[in-house]
Amino acid sequence: MKKKLLLLSFFISVSSFGQTICTNGFAGIYPCNNIDLLSNMTFTQIGGTSNTEGNDCWGWTDPLDNKEYALMGCTSHTAFIDVTNPVNPIYLGKVVSHNNINSLWRDVKVYNNHAFIVSEASGHGMQVFDLTRLRNVTTPQIFVPDAHYAGFGNCHNIAINEATGYAYCIGTSTFNGGPHIVNIQNPTVPVFAAGYSAQNYSHDAHILNYNGPDTAHVGKEIFFGANEDKVVIVDVTNKNNPVLLSTFTYSNTEYTHQGWVTDDHKYFILGDEIDETAFGFNTKTIIVDLTDLDAPLLKFNKFGATAAIDHNGYAFGNEFHLANYRAGYRLFDISNLNGNQMNEIASFDTYPTSNSAQFNGAWSIYPYFSSGNILISDIDRGLFVVKKSAVLSNETFSKTKVSLYPNPTKEMVTIQMEDFIHSIEVFDRIGKSILKIDQINNNSYNLNLNSLISGIYLVKVNDKLVEKLVVN
Repeated sequence: MKKKLLLLSFFISVSSFGQTICTNGFAGIYPCNNIDLLSNMTFTQIGGTSNTEGNDCWGWTDPLDNKEYALMGCTSHTAFIDVTNPVNPIYLGKVVSHNNINSLWRDVKVYNNHAFIVSEASGHGMQVFDLTRLRNVTTPQIFVPDAHYAGFGNCHNIAINEATGYAYCIGTSTFNGGPHIVNIQNPTVPVFAAGYSAQNYSHDAHILNYNGPDTAHVGKEIFFGANEDKVVIVDVTNKNNPVLLSTFTYSNTEYTHQGWVTDDHKYFILGDEIDETAFGFNTKTIIVDLTDLDAPLLKFNKFGATAAIDHNGYAFGNEFHLANYRAGYRLFDISNLNGNQMNEIASFDTYPTSNSAQFNGAWSIYPYFSSGNILISDIDRGLFVVKKSAVLSNETFSKTKVSLYPNPTKEMVTIQMEDFIHSIEVFDRIGKSILKIDQINNNSYNLNLNSLISGIYLVKVNDKLVEKLVVN
């Protein structure tokens, strides 16, 4: 978010929501399309008050047991939530802002099982927290950071190249606001490495070891920065001698905010935060062709369905996950960027009362859990955990004409198909098998549900056909 912009936002108090299937365009009060709500935790449930607001989020998967954790930035603290069971997340505690100074802007990333936290709060520096301390926490804690880096004060954003172990702290008062680079290979002993001031203020960045179509730069560490009025592409392989490869500008520039490189390193998907309000068009996403890093080109512009402002977006595989402020979370298919196609395939609106171009709603998205569960950090309503709806039918399913009725139901559901049903298996929403019946060999079966509590389940027929079941 542009730090110089005065935000006039109003906190809207809501009750916590548990899992809610997306049905007829809504999951509870939230407009949705092919996205189910698993849970929502308000700020009072994650260490804040009714006056707390949210900002960035990230995730961590414990390599010891594959448990999944949400890291949620708030005005006063960073909250840690166990979301392994996404329907019943558990708040574990928080790290309060350095010197207890609040700020709307807080950013967190993860490297080597440690969280690295920066903020626009005066004198904040970078907090380092060992995430393995979350193991076996039974009551919410106020954690003391394991280390503090004071090489800068306020900082707008942090980006980490996990392949090299360098953190790029950007938007500080050092190096004209350009990247302040810190060696975090030993996470609790962060050491200043270098800085880059030649292109002035960077607002956000994605840094990676490049392995894309431009063979001249394969293997190099490349910094892709959103620098307020342009994109900068810098070779930072040698921290003491960064080399500017190119800059990219575009029409209707208002505030070059944030972008992410696709997995094939061929495109940079970019958002300008203020262009919707300045020029009056719908959400605009800019796709930059990186075939030649020395001469990036505009591939095409994608305009969304609403007037809402785009904020943080992340590419993952063939999908792009966008925090779209008042329009909530928008999910796009990016499998055919070569053909100038970027199609919205799902959405979940965390700000149901309006899609206007204002600074409320979804701030950021974390889409990288192996479970497929997705985090949304919302300025007004806290942390959401959502998931793409399970496939209700596919070509094979349609041909076999499987049906579940009644659905929703309480005690019994009848499963029918034209072909024989050989087996039925029921899974809960976190993927645990809770019921399995074999050797049915009939085209109809009455499944007793008395052993199941209310909730959403997945029913697998003949080990391959999946349907949702709602138990009241």
